[in-house]
Amino acid sequence: VLVLGCTGQDGSYCAELLLDKGYKVYGLIRKTATDNTRNIQHILKNKNFVLSKGDLIDVNSINSLILKIKPTEIYNFADQDHVGWSSIIPEYSFLVTVISNMKIFEFIKENNLNIKYFVPLSSNIFGASNQFKQNENSKLNPTSIYGIAKTTLYHVCNYYRTVHKLKIFNSIYYNHESPRRSKEYVTQKIVKTACAIKYNKVKKLELGDINIKIDWGYAKEYVEAAWKMMRLKKPDVFIISSGRLTTVKEFCKMVFEHLNLDYKKYLKINKKFIRKNKTSNLFGDYSKAKKMFNYKPKTNIKKLIKIMVDNEIKQ
Repeated sequence: VLVLGCTGQDGSYCAELLLDKGYKVYGLIRKTATDNTRNIQHILKNKNFVLSKGDLIDVNSINSLILKIKPTEIYNFADQDHVGWSSIIPEYSFLVTVISNMKIFEFIKENNLNIKYFVPLSSNIFGASNQFKQNENSKLNPTSIYGIAKTTLYHVCNYYRTVHKLKIFNSIYYNHESPRRSKEYVTQKIVKTACAIKYNKVKKLELGDINIKIDWGYAKEYVEAAWKMMRLKKPDVFIISSGRLTTVKEFCKMVFEHLNLDYKKYLKINKKFIRKNKTSNLFGDYSKAKKMFNYKPKTNIKKLIKIMVDNEIKQ
């Protein structure tokens, strides 16, 4: 199996899961990530794990690797996955999210390779949705460059899956967090700052809109869902979500309570953190995934917060 983006949150959990299931795993690492292997340190010495060099911007490096190792499955978790960053580097976001995948699909098609290919989409493809809950047939209405790129990828995958019969599987992931989530995301910002406050390293936590509701799940479970859907004979698209909406305020409150602190004493609202292009309260209906491969979230928001806070304290 080839795992692209193996140093990130989802990719590292994927490599770990596949090794536990007895796969030979090749993990792709790009030059800018060579010093960022903290998420895979525990598997680097595993005899069934091979770290390989390459970059999605240079698709030839990926295609050469595919020819060399002849994987039966590819999991592509390499992406520019930050909504804020996508507006600053829109062309790069499209190159990584859309063009690189398209080139790999062309390579698989031209070489008649019988490979199962997984690449995640995002709930941001729904953007300004007028539905309380979104399903796989909901209207696509992205409100960010990131969402537009993922929406384009949705159509690209559908084209190669239906017209050229490639075995492309997609999840529409809603927000998913873990201790391996990078610090740019609000969940980690809250967890890290709250723990720093607990140990008297900082005094305040600054946030923007704390009333926005988010569908938060556990990244480790979402990666397992990807592996399960790849066991299906027919490739398809599935929503993977938590089944619950939580406000940023509630998340913040639970984090501070876990540390025996009152968040009201430390929270400051800063308008500069409020997004100009808001999405709706995106809430995923995972009933199709439940029906097809028995997906059901096991880690609720309180357990997820405990996992993240306890890990930060340990660090």
